[in-house]
Amino acid sequence: MADDFRQALSEAQGMVRRWSAKSGLARSPDASTLSMAMGSALAGGKAFRAFLVLESSRLYDVDEEPRERAAFAIECLHAYSLVHDDLPCMDDDDMRRGRPTVHREWDEATAVLTGDALQTLAFQLVSSPQVGPHAASVSESLARASMAMVRGQMADIAAERVETPLTLQEITQLQSEKTGALITWAATAGPQLVGAHSEGLSRYAKAIGLAFQIADDVLDEIGDAAAVGKAVGKDSAAGKATFVSHLGLDGARARARELVEEACDALDTYGDAADTLKQAAQFVVDRTH
Repeated sequence: MADDFRQALSEAQGMVRRWSAKSGLARSPDASTLSMAMGSALAGGKAFRAFLVLESSRLYDVDEEPRERAAFAIECLHAYSLVHDDLPCMDDDDMRRGRPTVHREWDEATAVLTGDALQTLAFQLVSSPQVGPHAASVSESLARASMAMVRGQMADIAAERVETPLTLQEITQLQSEKTGALITWAATAGPQLVGAHSEGLSRYAKAIGLAFQIADDVLDEIGDAAAVGKAVGKDSAAGKATFVSHLGLDGARARARELVEEACDALDTYGDAADTLKQAAQFVVDRTH
């Protein structure tokens, strides 16, 4: 992992911890169960989406308050999706980020409400006047990304019940929503916060979003559960169609590398200022968790 990216990712993780504490989402004698559960759901993540918000904001000279609100919001929204995804009625996972899932540490009702609260907090953060004059459009675009993620999750659940496994094209479309939608929003948050649009960042985001899911499929196939922080091998055990099942391990890795190249090429217009984002694209396919 390149030094610039390692430092920027560490700063994003620190920002998430700081805003979690600022929002009262931590274990303390006077904390409510809901606050503790929300803090638990946010703890221990890579903060990759927050990093994308902060780094894309740097390219557009976004002020600290708006960029950090947007970065914490996307982590809250992502954490909500994981808490609900881990529930017995969904993926039924016991571990997440190396610790018990919310419904295992507390109970299912707490997990449902924790996810609800995290989602609500995300939109409270980005709809605030402190985000600036473009808060309404930023909030709306986040809502669209969240809806796309939910559609992708719904399609993924439906795919487990079909007699004929999904085609590669169908999996690509599904994952562009389930995994890619929030990553795309995060990587384009910077220009959105100043009322701009970047075709380059959009293309970059779509490429790394897909590469991220391919890497997830590879990790599910060959990853170590202790390093990944959750159970692995579930997709293949269930006979689920994935990028690996269609392309094979070598083919999936090769496709991910192609996507990294596409992502980096999309940033040429930014010159050296986008080097950290290019390093991030490489991290997406090299990561072990």
